[in-house]
Amino acid sequence: MLNKLVFSALVALIIITPIPYGTVEPWWKAAFVCAIFAICILALIENTDIRRNPVLLPMLALTALAFIQTLSLGSRTEANLQVWNAISADPYQTRFFALQMLALTAFLALLYRYANTERRVRVLVYTVLGIAVASAVFGILRQSTQQDTGFVLPLLRRAQGYGQFVNKNHFAYLMEMAFGLGLGIILSGGVKRDRLMIYVALLLPIWIALVLANSRGGVLAMITQIVIAVLLLTSAQSAVVRVALIVVLVVGIAFGTFWVGGDRLASNFEGARSEFDADTLRQGVSRNEIWRATMKMFAAHPLLGVGLGGYWIGITAYHDASGLMTPQEAHNDYLELLSSGGVIGFALGVWFVVAVVRKARENLRAGDGYMRAVRFGAILGIAGVAAHSLVDFGLHIMANAVVFLTLAMITTTTLKNDR
Repeated sequence: MLNKLVFSALVALIIITPIPYGTVEPWWKAAFVCAIFAICILALIENTDIRRNPVLLPMLALTALAFIQTLSLGSRTEANLQVWNAISADPYQTRFFALQMLALTAFLALLYRYANTERRVRVLVYTVLGIAVASAVFGILRQSTQQDTGFVLPLLRRAQGYGQFVNKNHFAYLMEMAFGLGLGIILSGGVKRDRLMIYVALLLPIWIALVLANSRGGVLAMITQIVIAVLLLTSAQSAVVRVALIVVLVVGIAFGTFWVGGDRLASNFEGARSEFDADTLRQGVSRNEIWRATMKMFAAHPLLGVGLGGYWIGITAYHDASGLMTPQEAHNDYLELLSSGGVIGFALGVWFVVAVVRKARENLRAGDGYMRAVRFGAILGIAGVAAHSLVDFGLHIMANAVVFLTLAMITTTTLKNDR
């Protein structure tokens, strides 16, 4: 009974986390951390046996790095105030990052232990698709009916963000992960014919909401998922067949996307050039300017970075602009990890990617039936995030990180009947 209670608590946490704006505010993040540690207490009472997993090790190492970045190097006094002198530009935020990373690592470890049967993996799949559909429908309703500030959630402003998310790009992360998961299950034959239209019906509002959210990164992620799906599923076919399928599917998806998105989406893509043009007002908030400033910061702190979570204050010394607006994120998760964690932090990120890819390849080759289809779908969801993270920072949002780790667990886990 306690085993079922822990698993139910994990599923409930996946469902609840996206509701309060994607758990973006510090107090909601703190509540998530406390909830995970409370579930860990139940797991310890249950006397659980959590086996070592290669995917968990780099996450634990990144947690340790963040903690090391907050260690005091001797205090100093500025303006009659004692200053916390450490590697991190913001030791308080870096230590909070360490707590969040530790909680996410514990969450993934608990999933490995308690979602180790095909039945429970099915529950996770339905949970991810369910919250995505609910968020998509909520977003479509909000876009079409909201008139004033506040739509179920009090801080939601009209024409800002999408769904329950304050940022439309963060919403797109959730949609693309669920879209990739469902698409992979359908394409790899994980759904019986009599249930195929159910999955199609679930993916339809997710796709529509992803398009209507008007996120360029979301559309890029979706096209990436289509290309990877074709390449993986037609690996035994000739190169000509693969290229032809890719062209047909990408053109079809692009046409449908712009047909649904209309002029609003087309204008958004036309404005993408401004992200790389010279900034005549010297606000320095285009992605081109932010990335250049980020590389300057990395060059100044190449080994350990400016602190995980300390980007927002560290970048001020290298952001050559008017000062009217200061970037809070690098708008590229890879560059931000490199500048915040240095070469060591980036190496830990590469370690995590390699561990996931190796285990995913092993499971995909060995599995069959429903689990193979689910793992294939999880890979597509992860691939969408990998592409989108080139231009955004959606994994900083707790809800997206939780769903991402759920997909990583699905594609890398070893079930009881697999051992």
